[in-house]
Amino acid sequence: MRCFISVALVTLSTTQPVWASLGDTVSTDVPQYVLEYAPLVWLHSEDTYMPSDIQQQLDHTRPMVNWTSISGVPSPLTLNNLDALNNLGNESVYLTSLEGIEASPEPAWFRGIGPDPEGRTVNGTASAIIVVHRDDTTVDAFYFYFYAFNKGGKVLGLEFGDHIGDWEHNMIRFASGKPDAIWYSQHARGQAFTYNAAEKKGKRPYAYSARGTHANYAIEGTHDHTIPGLNLPAGFLMDYTDRGVLWDPVLNAYIYTYNTTTGVFQAANSNDPVGWLNLNGKWGDDQPPNEPEIFGEAKNVAGPNGPKFKHLDRDTVCPSKPCIVLPVRTFGKEVPS
Repeated sequence: MRCFISVALVTLSTTQPVWASLGDTVSTDVPQYVLEYAPLVWLHSEDTYMPSDIQQQLDHTRPMVNWTSISGVPSPLTLNNLDALNNLGNESVYLTSLEGIEASPEPAWFRGIGPDPEGRTVNGTASAIIVVHRDDTTVDAFYFYFYAFNKGGKVLGLEFGDHIGDWEHNMIRFASGKPDAIWYSQHARGQAFTYNAAEKKGKRPYAYSARGTHANYAIEGTHDHTIPGLNLPAGFLMDYTDRGVLWDPVLNAYIYTYNTTTGVFQAANSNDPVGWLNLNGKWGDDQPPNEPEIFGEAKNVAGPNGPKFKHLDRDTVCPSKPCIVLPVRTFGKEVPS
């Protein structure tokens, strides 16, 4: 059923919600609870790579295939026409940084936009919400976060996994309008928890964004991801999270629905661009030619593809099986919500 709604965008204030519409109040399938339960993101106190405006990525890159600029690219290239690149190289297209990943000094745009005291990325949209109606009672809400640069971790003093462009996400599965479970993306995998297990501010669960890598965790502290999804407190491949700066992605977000049968995205606000969601290419540089590798890992690696490739049509809250939905967020000890 389609309806006209106004939406409460809940700010970091505990008492004063800000009322706003979705823009031009178009017909939409976005339930109000998708925003009421939207995650809040703790950015690490020492992270210098903040959330980034999605359009800005186009402004500082040029489409390339095999490190060669392609012809016929729309000018200017915008989030409305980005999918035109599908006809100019399709999945082989990389949005390649003008300066290069090893540029010195490091380009300022790598650093993104630090949220203001209200948690807003002023003058930049770094997030997108995609709503998927699975059936009459089940709704999946994907909360995507974009960063211009991913700073990889160190192993034995060597850095691995730097790349231009970084997409991370949470997903909350709603059953009959109530949040049931939440997914936290972490590198190639992630973790799922019951909604009740998640640490929250009111209704809104927290996600802890790891320093540099931006992997999302349910708790602050240290996280070993040597074994994907296990999240031990110490180990070989470490991520670090803490309560640095609180980001409220909803305050500057593009909002969409996605039809898993037709593969069509529709903007809840007709002012929001749609074409970029259909891009088949990558949101950063390709892995540099002749990049040295150790045990199959390199310092600089290829940028990621976008939200459409993040398993928007998934049977469980996890993108793959088996899917273990944890009832606690620490090992062996239940933490009160």
